[in-house]
Amino acid sequence: MAGEFRSKGGRREPADLDLWRRETLVLPRPKARERAREFLKRFPKAAYQSEVESWRELDNGDIEFTMRRLPSAD
Repeated sequence: MAGEFRSKGGRREPADLDLWRRETLVLPRPKARERAREFLKRFPKAAYQSEVESWRELDNGDIEFTMRRLPSAD
């Protein structure tokens, strides 16, 4: 039984059971801000637990960032 596993609450689960939907983008700073605002407006934190999971500034000034959310709150 080979495969990638992640620890979750003290037990190991297959990585493909990760419930989060992630989107990683690289954009100039103004576009990155705009895109993150649109994402958080479309998928509010209260319903989807949305957040900008990580970000960093690249050498050329662009921003690489990953946004995550739950797939549905229905």
